[in-house]
Amino acid sequence: MKSKAPLVLMEQMVMLLVFALASALCLQAFVKSDGLSRRSAARDRAAVEVQNAAETLRSQRGDMGNALTRTAEALNGEYAQGLFWLDYDENWTPIDYDACGMEAPAAAYRLEVQGVPADVPGLRTASVTVEDIGDPASPDVLFSLNVSWQEVNGRG
Repeated sequence: MKSKAPLVLMEQMVMLLVFALASALCLQAFVKSDGLSRRSAARDRAAVEVQNAAETLRSQRGDMGNALTRTAEALNGEYAQGLFWLDYDENWTPIDYDACGMEAPAAAYRLEVQGVPADVPGLRTASVTVEDIGDPASPDVLFSLNVSWQEVNGRG
């Protein structure tokens, strides 16, 4: 009469292999879902920041240069050559480079507002975008919106 111990041992080894494969797949799914959750949270926050900047810009009215300058002042951003930008750290706290100096944290997100040429006289249009710049090699647009306003009687 032969012993059944090797057969039972083989069956348990197969069960351990199946369990290890299943746990590896579950772990991979959890890691992927965490990444998707973080990206979704960043997109939601980017949408709020874009809307805030768009509404601030629209409230300034006037020509593009003055509206961008006043928006930069209102949001504590930077303005140069027709482009307004504001950098955020990984916690979505605006980075004030003037106050931080050399101790400034690394920027993770950047809000940019740039004028877009309009074909209609008196209509001003700007593109408001938030990018994930945590990886400088491949910045990723999280949210983008075009905002327009009409000048009244040639002024804002």
